[in-house]
Amino acid sequence: MSTQVRADWNDRILDLDVGPVAHGGHCVARFEGRVVFVRHALPGERVRAVVTEDTGGSFCRADAVAVLTASPQRVPAPCTWARAGGCGGCDLQHADPAAQRELKADVLAEQLRRLAGVELRVPVEELPGGALGWRHRVRLAVDEDGHPGLRAHRSHDVLPIVDCPIAPADVLPPVLERRFAPATEVEVVADADGAVHVGDAGGIVQRAAGREWHLSPGVFWQVHPALADALAAVVAEWAGAPRGGTAWDLYGGVGLFAAVLADQVGPDGVVTVVESSRQAVADGRAALADLPQVQWRAGRVEHVLDGLAGRPDVVIADPPRRGLGRALVEALCARGPDRVVHVACDPAALARDVALFAERGYRLERLRAFDAFPMTHHFECVALLTRA
Repeated sequence: MSTQVRADWNDRILDLDVGPVAHGGHCVARFEGRVVFVRHALPGERVRAVVTEDTGGSFCRADAVAVLTASPQRVPAPCTWARAGGCGGCDLQHADPAAQRELKADVLAEQLRRLAGVELRVPVEELPGGALGWRHRVRLAVDEDGHPGLRAHRSHDVLPIVDCPIAPADVLPPVLERRFAPATEVEVVADADGAVHVGDAGGIVQRAAGREWHLSPGVFWQVHPALADALAAVVAEWAGAPRGGTAWDLYGGVGLFAAVLADQVGPDGVVTVVESSRQAVADGRAALADLPQVQWRAGRVEHVLDGLAGRPDVVIADPPRRGLGRALVEALCARGPDRVVHVACDPAALARDVALFAERGYRLERLRAFDAFPMTHHFECVALLTRA
């Protein structure tokens, strides 16, 4: 009996009718019974696309190289590298910014419906500052000759850019003219005072929630300058930590949310921050030295959680992109907090966690989403989960 071998579609040109947006910065099309995830397209368009990746399964990946029938939401991309074969950072420069937020809202609603069985649609809210110039922290790749740039989509190739329109004006060009150790990476940060820090240059000043932090190189802070305050405001509204109560700030970084919680519980309460980065803990201790009710635990949440005493009134969780996962959700629910405020940068991970909380009797009470990464498919969500 012979086994049929599927033809290799790599580099094949396809004319596609583009369907709905999908999580990951592409839209869904179908061709000869296969799913095609196509970038640089919009729902309702007809495009000519080249297949960029075909591993022989039920789907392949493609880039639109010509638009045969355009969406009314299509606009010229502000960057020449936002195209087929170009930069991997921006997925949606070809869409009007308002349309970008609608597409992200579609993705969030679809993930909640498919992964959590929740029928809910919320707007993805615009942050101040517009769709360009917002990215105040950029990690540049360095090629084998020491030239910095940005990586091509799904590739290790380093593109020879001269600027990036989603970074603040005049920040990157002087850095891109420099040479660095080959095959490395270099981080560029524009801080709250407008100072530009390159690589290991310290003294990074950031402000949010009415406070100031002095950060060491590499310590995490949100890349959008308005996001930290936006998230802190939501936590302040939803956490509801009682006076004299107990709050946990998991994956707490330098204590942005801990500062908000400390104000709620007061001097007789306790806020415990759990953070794996010891440098972030050190920077956070220094910034919140006037708040003795804030306690710090350096270590991975899954290792530290069992050692935390008592029942928290509220838990703030800001996990990495993969989300909390079953083991941590079950461990948290076993402690019985009244509320969990879940901060998430991936809608699929959030939806999976919402489903896990539901299994343990916690319902999704409120949800907000912020367009913290314009021109890309990424956005930030905050969910309030309450014990039924």
